[in-house]
Amino acid sequence: MGNTESVVVQKRLARFRPEERPVVEGVFDRLQGCVGGPSGAPGKTPAGKTLTLEMLQSSMSSLAPDSMVRRVYQCMCSIDSGLAASTAPGKTSTSATSGVGREQLVIFLADTLRGTAEERAPLVMAMSQHGAGSTVVTCEQVAEFLQDLISAVVQILVHRGRLQGWKPERMGDGSLGVKLLAEQMCSELKPSDQGDCDVSCLEDWIFRVSQVSSYLEMLVAEGLNVSLSGRPAPTLLPPCRETPWKELRCLLDLPTLMFLAPQLPDSYSAPWRLVFSTRLHGESFTRMVTGLTKRGPTLLLIKDTEGHIFGGFASHGWDVKPQFQGDSRCFLFTVFPRLRVYTATGYNQHFMYLNQNQQTMPNGLGMGGQHGYFGLWLDSDFGRGHSRARPKCTTYGSPQLSGNEDFTLDSMEVWAVGKPPEPEEGEEGQGKRSVLDMDPEAQAIMEMTGKTLHSQGLREPEEDQEQ
Repeated sequence: MGNTESVVVQKRLARFRPEERPVVEGVFDRLQGCVGGPSGAPGKTPAGKTLTLEMLQSSMSSLAPDSMVRRVYQCMCSIDSGLAASTAPGKTSTSATSGVGREQLVIFLADTLRGTAEERAPLVMAMSQHGAGSTVVTCEQVAEFLQDLISAVVQILVHRGRLQGWKPERMGDGSLGVKLLAEQMCSELKPSDQGDCDVSCLEDWIFRVSQVSSYLEMLVAEGLNVSLSGRPAPTLLPPCRETPWKELRCLLDLPTLMFLAPQLPDSYSAPWRLVFSTRLHGESFTRMVTGLTKRGPTLLLIKDTEGHIFGGFASHGWDVKPQFQGDSRCFLFTVFPRLRVYTATGYNQHFMYLNQNQQTMPNGLGMGGQHGYFGLWLDSDFGRGHSRARPKCTTYGSPQLSGNEDFTLDSMEVWAVGKPPEPEEGEEGQGKRSVLDMDPEAQAIMEMTGKTLHSQGLREPEEDQEQ
């Protein structure tokens, strides 16, 4: 671009490493077809000094919906290369019919790949609008933009073979997942009383919701084939291992997985392994407990007969005992009809509960709340449970998760989502634990709450003592 390039463009290029700048500057020529490459239109060398919509479509059509490609083109056309990252909202530097200039493209690449929330906000504004001329967008317009963006990201993951072992054809409805994730991300917006979002509102949102930048960066880097050194493609899915896909119809879909994975302590690093499914193992509480215990952190997914999908994340391996366990990293969540996560409130420490074959304490699996009033409860009889929250679960601040307060189970999955715990020394030789195997503090707490230890003194002999 020589010495005639604007100061704005020079500053944008300075964000890239010296070896990256030729790559960024070369995108324009490659898209025009002057330089060969996998994204160019072979055999064509269009005349003129601008990029057309057709050139952009030839590069991105296999990786993004056409509606998203048109949004990107509209955004590029809105950039004022001489004044700032973008024109003031409502103004347009270049009409969509005249094409995108070289400097506009460089600024677009710099602000999407290396920009701040302040610089990305006008770009999101331009991509969300149906046409130039407004200084605000509605939440509905942002949601439509997000649906196109998320669809493009899923398409890229599939097309580039970055599924990490997941099988979309054996998973839930991806198009529904796209809408649910877009709605969840939009719920983080803080619009005006009129329901509109200006640039400052979008800037605040982009700063808080990191997925917006991650998804946009993946779309631009992959769609325009911009390979930068030291910038590996974002990892949006955790690895999936040891899962019998041929027999499985998974309750998860890719967008839901993209939402849940970063909420976990191990994020994308630890592999997910299916350890229980009613479709594969039947409706057995005992079999579910076998899948839960000694697996490390787990994620529970439940679908009730009303069609609601919800669950919980357990930060620790489950122990069968009549006390609460876990820590504040646990959370409850809903997938359908809304995608939400509910984290610990600090009100109490009733994070996880798992008990079986006891007469004095409830038998089943629970998360949050209290006995008889759990945020999520699955009875040991299996097939039945409840989600009670009036108005909210004390432990997680969650509303009722299921379609009805008392629900009937349709299907369930348990995924091990962390590193398996190391077996403790001598663990295999230990006998079964009973309600009496509590520490003194736990016993005192139960007695203080009016729970009498009726079985004290009735302990069965340990197995190793019988031999």
